[in-house]
Amino acid sequence: MARPVELLLLRNVENLGIVGDIVNVRSGFARNYLLPHALAEHPTPAKIELLKEARAKAVAELAAMRAQREQTIAKLTGVVIKLVRSCNDQGVLYGSITQRDIADALVAAGYAVDMRAVRLAAPFRRVGSYICTIQFDKELKSDVTIEVSADRALEMMQAQKDAEEAAAAAVEASEAEDREEMATKGPRRGKKKD
Repeated sequence: MARPVELLLLRNVENLGIVGDIVNVRSGFARNYLLPHALAEHPTPAKIELLKEARAKAVAELAAMRAQREQTIAKLTGVVIKLVRSCNDQGVLYGSITQRDIADALVAAGYAVDMRAVRLAAPFRRVGSYICTIQFDKELKSDVTIEVSADRALEMMQAQKDAEEAAAAAVEASEAEDREEMATKGPRRGKKKD
């Protein structure tokens, strides 16, 4: 089993640490990703000292970003986003509503939400109302209601379709009744006159 490697981060690496952090990573991750991309190097006291200022700046930026995200989460509580999409008569969308669609709608509504913050188990494929979680950090999350509606009135089309089916059924019943009447009376024969 490979031993972990201790490295000093030269830049912020998502889900690993910020500039100036000393992290323990697997040797393959260090050899194949961090070192070739100049994201980290082996720590020395001189290098740690050089990165103190950059680390303080990164910590301040992270604090400002967290404060902004907390404000965004507070604003998102109870928000309803309406999306209009094309669909068939049964309400199945042509395409689907994805994380990008939701993030774009939230940004258009004035909320600073990145696509990676939108958490969806599966894309929305039907007209309806859905709950979507927006999560920045483990404890920074909020639920948003997404209402997907059709670009045309489905109810009118469904009512018209039902009326056409009812009319067709009435015509069919009338024809069936006429056939039954003909079958019970038999063919009409006229009386012969002498």
